[in-house]
Amino acid sequence: MSAVKITKVASKKDLTTFIDFHYDLYKGNAYDAPTLFSDELTTLSKERNAAFEFCEAEYYMAWRDGKLVGRVAAIINYKANERWGRKSVRFGWIDFIDDMEVSGALLKAVEDYGRAKGMEEVIGPLGFTDFDPEGMLTDGFDQLGTMATIYNFPYYPQHMEQLGGWEKDNDYVEFKIIVPDKIPDKMVKIAEMIQKRYNLHVRKMTREEINSGKGHEVFHLINDTFKDLYGFSELTDKQVDQYVKMYLPLADLNLIPIIEDWSTDEHKMIGVGITIPSLSRAMQKCRKGRLWPFGWWHVLRSLKMHKTNIVDLMMIGVLPEYRKKGANALMFYDLIPWYNKYGIEWGESQVEMESNENVQGQWSYFETINHKRRRCYKKIIEKK
Repeated sequence: MSAVKITKVASKKDLTTFIDFHYDLYKGNAYDAPTLFSDELTTLSKERNAAFEFCEAEYYMAWRDGKLVGRVAAIINYKANERWGRKSVRFGWIDFIDDMEVSGALLKAVEDYGRAKGMEEVIGPLGFTDFDPEGMLTDGFDQLGTMATIYNFPYYPQHMEQLGGWEKDNDYVEFKIIVPDKIPDKMVKIAEMIQKRYNLHVRKMTREEINSGKGHEVFHLINDTFKDLYGFSELTDKQVDQYVKMYLPLADLNLIPIIEDWSTDEHKMIGVGITIPSLSRAMQKCRKGRLWPFGWWHVLRSLKMHKTNIVDLMMIGVLPEYRKKGANALMFYDLIPWYNKYGIEWGESQVEMESNENVQGQWSYFETINHKRRRCYKKIIEKK
């Protein structure tokens, strides 16, 4: 058996090969939720992804005997490094066969890249920003994944433990939120009190509002609500514009409530919930993440016809000064009837820092199952 060879992605053809490796490695897997090829191409393209205003990256592929056996992205987010006072190179988009030489060679390529750029540590899995998948799955390998998170085989974290030098940097938990068949009485009382006492109200945006700038306001609010989360870097105006165009055009606005403070003249937006019907099963039916020739139909059935019993709770954000006023309860006071109408039985919380008790506290109204855990690792880069 020949040695592992590492090459850089140097062309559009290489980038397609890099992206397709995940689809090939996980073909037929019952739990992996593939992402759209077009979304991956946009995110990894230095010409299309607005994050390259403050990031740089290289992509590496591992080969053995002429066969692709692994991939990884090496990313430096200079804005996040400045915000958190670190000199980190991130590894993301990591996939490999069950071979220690392959995983070791890929991570060494990231370490060498970081060292050459003056970085002092490697962390990951992380993407360019918090809008990219993060954290290696360490528990819950028999649970359906989501497009917003990473699914990986159980041997991945085993490799991290055996390679040496890697330690925990941050752990995440994910919850299955059981949707009740009616709004809990306690939530009803709190929601009614909030509206009366604080003059907070929930409503839905219109398409006209989104096109006239309200959609941008949503993501600026997310900047304010997520600013203290692990590894977060504030979205730029160009990124906000990109995410508005990516997330909102096809979204069911009934599932995206906004909360406003009507005690202010401008009806200040103080909270938002971006929730979408799960596309996990639909994407499993798309060949290599492509919508054509028939993938679009499965995606459309989930998005518009609600042919799924799962909802992905992508982002639930409330300004810090309003959290203790119970604004989160008002959000779900609005959403539960819509979930019931659409036949939604449970929701995916997405990743939450294990130490974030404020976020996890919002699920106190529901029956929950902690069904996944994942980890970001750290390794100090030794100087040569």
